[in-house]
Amino acid sequence: MAVRVTDAEVKEIIDTEITTTAFITVANLMVNRYLVDKISDNDLLKEIERWLAAHLVAVRDPRQKSVSIGSASTTFHGNSGLGLDFTPYGQQVKLLDYTGELSKGGLKRATFEVISETDSAEYDEWEE
Repeated sequence: MAVRVTDAEVKEIIDTEITTTAFITVANLMVNRYLVDKISDNDLLKEIERWLAAHLVAVRDPRQKSVSIGSASTTFHGNSGLGLDFTPYGQQVKLLDYTGELSKGGLKRATFEVISETDSAEYDEWEE
């Protein structure tokens, strides 16, 4: 499926000098994979794709949070491991994606099986 947004449309919401084509491609792949069968509103899918592309741009090209002149320091938005919460653009994606699929990141729940009995010979091998 063709991408839904353009570089110019992404740059309407995020100020960046970098080309956003690669980020739009990834956003499009994710929207197609996780949302096309769940959301039928094409306008909404387009907005999710646009904000997701902006989120990916902001991860690559971080936004400044604060700048100090004395001793020259800069602080950037975001903390690693936050997923879509890493940027305000990702947080907007979470609001637009009412299915919650992108927040899950396509992750499936892990399941564990508890084994109450062990083969003592197998256990002895572990001890050696």
